[in-house]
Amino acid sequence: MSAERLVLVAGASGYVGGWLTRALGERGEQVRCLARRPTELRARVPSGVEVVAGDCLERASLAAALSGVDVAYYLVHSMNARSDFAQRDRTAARNFAVSAAEAGVKRIVYLGGLGGSSGPGDLSAHLRSRHETGEVLRRAGIPVVEFRASVILGSGSLSFELIRALVERLPMMICPRWVATLAQPIAVGDVIAYLVAALDLPADAGSRVFEIGGADVVSYGGIMREYARQRGLRRVFVSVPVLTPRLSSLWLGLVTPIHARVGRYLIEGVRNPTVVGDDAALRAFAIRPHGLRESLRRALAGPPA
Repeated sequence: MSAERLVLVAGASGYVGGWLTRALGERGEQVRCLARRPTELRARVPSGVEVVAGDCLERASLAAALSGVDVAYYLVHSMNARSDFAQRDRTAARNFAVSAAEAGVKRIVYLGGLGGSSGPGDLSAHLRSRHETGEVLRRAGIPVVEFRASVILGSGSLSFELIRALVERLPMMICPRWVATLAQPIAVGDVIAYLVAALDLPADAGSRVFEIGGADVVSYGGIMREYARQRGLRRVFVSVPVLTPRLSSLWLGLVTPIHARVGRYLIEGVRNPTVVGDDAALRAFAIRPHGLRESLRRALAGPPA
């Protein structure tokens, strides 16, 4: 690919953003990363990747970072924030989109979350914010390619590490009603493939929403059972239907090393099925995501080589 195109990654310090930055560099793209603490990020990105200072919550800091950018990836979220994360996400997305429009950016690529088949009013706060972020980005008038993913499986991803910690630490697992909720887990490598492939969509493709998931539809309990099987662990699953997702999130904070606040937001969202309802991604891209068994096998093998 030509190095004349400049691609910006906002959120490169995150899990998906880190692997995306590496993949874009290997593809031969000219990559720039936006970071609130650029010195810390420079030590982690591949050579040749430019790192610039900027904060999506401070619009004035974005103009220089977006100057000359053709395609911008938006992978920013505020779940770690102590204040209202949804409001911070709205502000950050609005600042970024308006600044991108002023800079002449041709396309924004955004990674959000699946869910909402019963209507947006049914969504957890986390998933509702993910959908709203996509809407805010589109309001600036730039074409936005939004990918909505189910559970992302990969060594280091928050969802996978929650599953790992639970199954590894608890020989007898107390399973609230939400473990029967259906999901369509997807390997992080497949997510990265979709994000990179968005660069090759026709210039006149406009704004699109693509739902992406792995080859298998399975319950959260099914994911944990397959993890235990691959690790050779004997685990007993006991259903306790009175345990709500909110209580489950507090319980997770006790048994996992993940920050309790972020874990709570994720667990509150598992009441929402995250299953692909539109196969547009399979029609638009040549990518064929792996199934649960292979995705977990790769996650257990460690970070992508």
